[in-house]
Amino acid sequence: MNLPLPPDKWDIDQLTQERTDALSAFGFTERQARFLVEVLIHSGVFVERQYCAFAGITHGQKTTDFLRRLVERGYARPIQVGALHRGRLFHVHHKPLYVAIGQADNRHRKRMALGRMVERLMVLDAVLADRTFAWLGTETDKRSYFMRLRKGGLELRQLPRLTFGRGPKSRHRYFPDKLPIGIEQYRENHVFLYLVTSPVPMDFRLFLLRHAELLRPLIRWTIRVVVPEPFARAIRLYGHAAREELATPIAPSVAEGLEWFFHERQRPREAASGPVDERLRSATMAYRAPRFRALFRMWQQNGNEAIWDAQSGTLRDALQRGSGRVEFVRLTRQYCHLASLVGVA
Repeated sequence: MNLPLPPDKWDIDQLTQERTDALSAFGFTERQARFLVEVLIHSGVFVERQYCAFAGITHGQKTTDFLRRLVERGYARPIQVGALHRGRLFHVHHKPLYVAIGQADNRHRKRMALGRMVERLMVLDAVLADRTFAWLGTETDKRSYFMRLRKGGLELRQLPRLTFGRGPKSRHRYFPDKLPIGIEQYRENHVFLYLVTSPVPMDFRLFLLRHAELLRPLIRWTIRVVVPEPFARAIRLYGHAAREELATPIAPSVAEGLEWFFHERQRPREAASGPVDERLRSATMAYRAPRFRALFRMWQQNGNEAIWDAQSGTLRDALQRGSGRVEFVRLTRQYCHLASLVGVA
């Protein structure tokens, strides 16, 4: 089994080559193995046109042979979409392939709803569309890379995470959004991919809040928001959310009020027949905006540190300098007849 190297010796290009070599041992060509590495890491599913685009070929005997080999050897299962033949999805599920690249427990090999498959196809398209970046897909890869990049100056608590439980029994899941992060050869520019799966940007706000601490020390960064056609009208809402979360620090006076309000909101309330707390009622009205609701959820995870971080102007300054960017990419690929399934998995 090929496992990621220790952080002080870790390199994504070397690891990708090792993973490619491991899959080549199953009888795949270098090109086929490298494509499968991308599929296993980022999606678990693909369509024929994605392999053709990756390999720089058109539909023909080579693609037919590749797909037949995957299916006949039990490496992948074909999934017919819809009543009419409008293309097939291929779900690469064979556990030994995942074991070979050190991903024995990767959830991509598990059966999934069709809506989830379509979302993963979209993520894979976004990765394959920009080959100037190496794309980190697994939690281990991301942790290894950023810990090495910061050379010991980064603590695990600064990584995007979700915390389960409290006290010594608590456990953390790092990079819980499971979305690719692109890195350039010289490690100066980073692209954080986000796939829109809802017309309401609450999850996007949480994504930005979780990644804020990681973004601040980077030389250049881009939040690349990938928008399926059914959610195109929501781009304005997502842009507004990005401006609030990244470019509008919370004033100290507001932060003080939020600390009190969040603590009060968390406390068990007395019976509804008791006297109304006017200060709490007023604060509830004042802090009902989506950005405060998102910040409350972060506060539940990280405590007052979430409020302190929201006062920082570092990300606003990066946006003003142009070293930080938010961009929107609309998807118009041929799977868009299935795009209505996004967000319903």
